Amino acid sequence: QVQLVESGGGLVQAGGSLRLSCAASGSGSNLYTMGWFRQAPGKERDFVAAISWSTTSYADSAKGRFTISRDNAKNTVYLQMNSLKPEDTAVYYCVGRANYDLGSTPDEYHYWGHGTQVTVSS
Repeated sequence: QVQLVESGGGLVQAGGSLRLSCAASGSGSNLYTMGWFRQAPGKERDFVAAISWSTTSYADSAKGRFTISRDNAKNTVYLQMNSLKPEDTAVYYCVGRANYDLGSTPDEYHYWGHGTQVTVSS
């Protein structure tokens, strides 16, 4: 079983920054692709970003503001979020899959963390 544990969420003012981290552990935790989704209250779960080794993919809403990276030695993926806006407020979920495809829909990811709350005040 693979476990994904997120950290780094919190409350920040608009224009501020946060860095989310997600550590993978357990059997088979060398996930080829890892990424982030988010879900705001009353909305669907949306793709944010994904990384497969050095290849990355971003949602339009994240381009230019968010950066995804990973430390393979630590089985950890990061999401640096800058210039945060109130509309970025959501629960952010770490995801992983055991192939190299940079999927952007929830069904494409086999492993999910429990989520971390990000709240951006105006």
